[in-house]
Amino acid sequence: MSGKTEISRGSPAVFLRLACVVLLLACSALAMRAEAQPLLRSVVTTERARAELLAHAPEGVEPGKTLWVGLQLAHQPDWHTYWKNSGDSGLPTQFTWTLPPGVEAGEIAWPIPKKYPIGNLANYGYSGTVLLPVPLTVTPRFKPSLLGGDLEIKLKAQWLICRKECVPEEGEFALKIPARSSTALHTDVFNASFQAQPRPLAGAGTVRIDGSTLKVSVPGLPAEARGKVLGFFPETKEVIETAAPVTQSWDGKVWNAVVPLSLQRSQSPTLMPLVLTLGDKGWRTEAQVVGQWPQVAAVAGVSPALEEALRRNSLNQPASAVSLTFAAALLGALLGGLILNLMPCVFPVLAIKVMGFARHADDRRGHRVSGLAFSAGVVVSFVLLGAILVGLRAAGQQLGWGFQLQSPLVVATLAALFTVIGLNLAGLFEFSAFLPNKLATLESRHPVANSFLSGVLAVVIASPCTAPFMGASLGLAVTLPAPQALLVFAALGLGMTLPYLAAGWIPGVAKLLPRPGPWMATLRQFLAFPMFVTVTWLLWVLGQQSGIDGAASLLVLLVAMSMVIWSLTLIERSRGIFGGISFVVLALLMWHAGQNITAVDARPAAAASGGSWQAWEPGRVEQILATGRPVFVDFTAAWCVTCQYNKKTTLANPAVLADLAAKNVALVRADWTRRDPAITAALDQLGRTGVPLYVLYQNDRPPVVLSEILSVDEVRAAVAPL
Repeated sequence: MSGKTEISRGSPAVFLRLACVVLLLACSALAMRAEAQPLLRSVVTTERARAELLAHAPEGVEPGKTLWVGLQLAHQPDWHTYWKNSGDSGLPTQFTWTLPPGVEAGEIAWPIPKKYPIGNLANYGYSGTVLLPVPLTVTPRFKPSLLGGDLEIKLKAQWLICRKECVPEEGEFALKIPARSSTALHTDVFNASFQAQPRPLAGAGTVRIDGSTLKVSVPGLPAEARGKVLGFFPETKEVIETAAPVTQSWDGKVWNAVVPLSLQRSQSPTLMPLVLTLGDKGWRTEAQVVGQWPQVAAVAGVSPALEEALRRNSLNQPASAVSLTFAAALLGALLGGLILNLMPCVFPVLAIKVMGFARHADDRRGHRVSGLAFSAGVVVSFVLLGAILVGLRAAGQQLGWGFQLQSPLVVATLAALFTVIGLNLAGLFEFSAFLPNKLATLESRHPVANSFLSGVLAVVIASPCTAPFMGASLGLAVTLPAPQALLVFAALGLGMTLPYLAAGWIPGVAKLLPRPGPWMATLRQFLAFPMFVTVTWLLWVLGQQSGIDGAASLLVLLVAMSMVIWSLTLIERSRGIFGGISFVVLALLMWHAGQNITAVDARPAAAASGGSWQAWEPGRVEQILATGRPVFVDFTAAWCVTCQYNKKTTLANPAVLADLAAKNVALVRADWTRRDPAITAALDQLGRTGVPLYVLYQNDRPPVVLSEILSVDEVRAAVAPL
């Protein structure tokens, strides 16, 4: 009986589980809110460009005055964005402003573009660093604060940035311009942009329609341009053959050109604004169109480039994602939840639950009540998590299964929780030693609530894992109507709880459980070690997200927290002295080191840092397939234990690597440790919402999706026919 009492007092109390669950939910909510409402700032940096909102108001902010704001895009080498007429493909940068009453935004004052030939196509845009300025007009309706308030400007910008592949990007920016003083910090940048804009010409040009060509005449060009070959950029889209050569000639002071019409022309303007360039200088005219436009050809289909993109997108849809029925999804979720109990990430919590069952081995009713309460906690938590996921995805957020562990704050909270549980199991402290008797006995007085919260905690830990049968079911669930989607998540929870329901309601299963005894005290202490292993894993996950400084800061805080717990186990004066010191130390460390935990590591994720593996990015698979090589993609994350197991076993197996090399298979690793909307979109195309996911791509064949628990034989069999 003594062993039974000790376990009851020493196990994590119900109030601790409730506090930890509430804290985890709060952290998850904060993380999701941060994703749903990105922080407004003046600078947004991506892997391909740095975007910054700048202001220029040398005369201050007064009614009747014009001030300038602009988005400066600094492109990485070989990347470019687009002009107002993007050419044969691409999209121009778009601005959506939020301004105070009395302030009106004009159009972008586009600098002169460059021409980017791509095979038999051509685009117009910008590389290097470019500023896209916009004039703001201050009307008499603008009323600044009497206390000298600022003019607050908000901008949502969207741009398409391309190299060989294209990536849509966006940013939300905020800027405050002093209303009663001048702003001229970026004068040089704005002046350079003004100089790069085309100058208006005094004389109007003409565009004469001559069969399948346009004959362009532009008078009034400056002397420095006469006799030179000029760049030709029409502002009207989809009129000319952008990549075709322009035949140019001079007739005294008049520039003439013959330009082929596009076979897919869709515009018939009466006025064509044109920009002519010479080096970094440009001139603009609005040319009157003379003649009758040929009949616009009916659109017979999409362009060859778009047709190829659609074809490849269709190949990204595995047969399982299309053919899976709702009934099959329910069955898959049920089986996946059952197998989830065998995943290593779930073991720490479930081991404690099994020990609790053993403690009540002679209490059939206690078994059943505990099993039902635990099952209710699991099912409710899965449904709640599914509702959050489905709701946020419906709102436009790119989230997947296991999204909460993409937040460093949630990872750190879990590490603290498992440290406390591990210290308790190891015998460092008993809750009854420093809690009022009413709280210390809360667990024994409310065993149903304790079992329910154990189920909630099990789901929190299990959610990053993906078991066999789960992937396709969850992938379908997020595309279903909300009631059906929640039923799939409920089936997943029910599958996970089946062993515990069986232990409580089937006498034959209950008889297999060990009887309580002194051995339980030893088992309790042993279970502390899986907890500390889990903490070590979480520290490693945080290191992938926030860098070595973030992991070290969390480790220091966990040590300080442990010292606080130890001090509370002391008696009388020692508790006061050491408790006060330890609390001060913990507070100071949280103040100075806590920010390192949530800081995002600027370095690329290290998941693809293994020899022949290369990092995934949008368009890379298509690039490799275009060379004729098959591609094997490992969608992984540091917080996915199954992913790490497969990586260290099957994907490191010499026979597997030899087969892949013999078939010239390119190895690509997509690291989802930190939130990456592009990877989330790629998972969606494959009918999945989480990792692990292993896909073998071949030209002109649907992708082959392998099992979550990857085996050597399965990979070798998939590669053999190549």
